[in-house]
Amino acid sequence: MPVDSEDFVSWSNKFASGIKLIDDQHKGLVDLVNEMFKHVTGNAVQERNYFNIVIQEAVNYVKVHFATEEKMMIATKFPEYQEHKKEHESFIIAVVENIKDYESGKRHTLSSFTRFLKDWILSHVALIDKKYFDYFNKIATRKADGKLSISKEDLPG
Repeated sequence: MPVDSEDFVSWSNKFASGIKLIDDQHKGLVDLVNEMFKHVTGNAVQERNYFNIVIQEAVNYVKVHFATEEKMMIATKFPEYQEHKKEHESFIIAVVENIKDYESGKRHTLSSFTRFLKDWILSHVALIDKKYFDYFNKIATRKADGKLSISKEDLPG
């Protein structure tokens, strides 16, 4: 049974950080979830074959994205870095558990796995990532061209 259009994710500027690299990676995550929804056909064999191909790509993408965020947080001395890193770690654990459930048949459909990813990504970006977006904007200096920049002088002592 194919998913309906409500399952797909639309990028919205309310998710934007103002940091091109981060926004591009978040858009990539949204695209990945939408691509996964396109493969929800109701045919268990087709879905499992697709899952086996895409899951490692998805995990690698998320790892790269988390590493990017964490490097920026360390470089800018984000005060809630440890809490944010724990959120990332708990997500990785949840993904691994969901993969195991899917592979063992406990999680019955690609649709339910993809909905899990969609819900987590949207809530993480909208709520958790927003904290470091706000922090970056607070410490950044506006350049002559209007763009924000963070230099050593902007960082807390």
